[in-house]
Amino acid sequence: MGSTSDKASGYANKAAGAVKSTVGDVVGNDKLVVEGEVQKIKGDAQVAIGETKDAVKATTDKVAENINKTL
Repeated sequence: MGSTSDKASGYANKAAGAVKSTVGDVVGNDKLVVEGEVQKIKGDAQVAIGETKDAVKATTDKVAENINKTL
């Protein structure tokens, strides 16, 4: 997956997890609350992966630019 799709999936998981957690809390379903919290954590990880991919690409682009300047 690309960085944009990682981040989009991450934000979607965070939102879905928040809904699950809230619904579980309202109806008194502890299992649903935990599932929601886990899904939010998964979303956080996906967003972080997407941001890391962006940072790596920016760094490699900068290195390539500097190499091309010296050649």
